[in-house]
Amino acid sequence: MGLKEYLFGFKSEDRAVKYLKNLGFEIEKRNFRSKFGEIDIVAKKDGVLHFIEVKATSGEYESIYRITPKKMEKILKAVDFYILKHKFDGFYQVDALTINKKEFKFIENITI
Repeated sequence: MGLKEYLFGFKSEDRAVKYLKNLGFEIEKRNFRSKFGEIDIVAKKDGVLHFIEVKATSGEYESIYRITPKKMEKILKAVDFYILKHKFDGFYQVDALTINKKEFKFIENITI
């Protein structure tokens, strides 16, 4: 990944955080990294912990398709690790937030 892509991703995650806050989410953590993978945003709303994968594009294609089965496997392992590490004992879900130019789509429970 080059600098241009890295900066685009970082800026997109900043936009995602603002969007989620406007929806009433409380941001708990950004870019949680483990040896299993990374979680872009960990947020809480209505007592539910949300693990959110952010995908953005400046092109015409749907960025949700960039969450491949292999990527999903890494996300789920990272979620399991986060839950164990933080001794979390409550409701949680894995979501996606896609950004295509100025359009945001929040997709809940992408593991179902």
